[in-house]
Amino acid sequence: MRFDILTIFPGMFDAYLGESIIKRAQKKKLVSLRFHDLRDFATDKHRSVDDRPYGGGPGMVMKVEPIYKTLKAVPRHSKRRVLLMSAKGKMFTHADAKRLSKYKQIIIICPRYEGVDERAVDYVDEEISIGPYVLTGGELPAMVAIDAVTRLIPGVLGKDESSVDESHSQEGTLEYPQYTRPEVFRKKRAPKELLSGNHKDITAWREKMKKRK
Repeated sequence: MRFDILTIFPGMFDAYLGESIIKRAQKKKLVSLRFHDLRDFATDKHRSVDDRPYGGGPGMVMKVEPIYKTLKAVPRHSKRRVLLMSAKGKMFTHADAKRLSKYKQIIIICPRYEGVDERAVDYVDEEISIGPYVLTGGELPAMVAIDAVTRLIPGVLGKDESSVDESHSQEGTLEYPQYTRPEVFRKKRAPKELLSGNHKDITAWREKMKKRK
């Protein structure tokens, strides 16, 4: 899987995407991350990527030209998806992450300011939101999407089944409670079913304890 991220703040991604599971996935060559600075494709000497909105109003709007030019410069796989992170987009779900994990390339546009010129939407496949709130930019939502998709790529997690039996892996259900040592903590004991060694009892308990939304 190749991720291409279009942003004016490529450095924001270093700390998170350079650690833990995503770092290991890159070392194993299961995923690759490429960052494209939209300012490199600006059309003026000041490298401007935004301008005042037509019709007036607060804030600035990202221009369509740098987005279009950057997209044109990104090498494209035949099996790809172009995403625009947007507060007015479709709510991102586990099902979306699973669907997107089947692609070979995900291109993500990270807007800033008051959003993007609507004409830029002509060049994306879908607009994605990570929640009913507004953030200062699309970089955090992009990291969320990259994390959620990457962990579903075969071979990324230590055991592929780790992504099968967990919250949201089945629509409408949340994962059963988890326990580990010590067996007793401040007089509260781990469930006896999990300590029994009886796989049938453990499976039955876990199924019973799954939360249905």
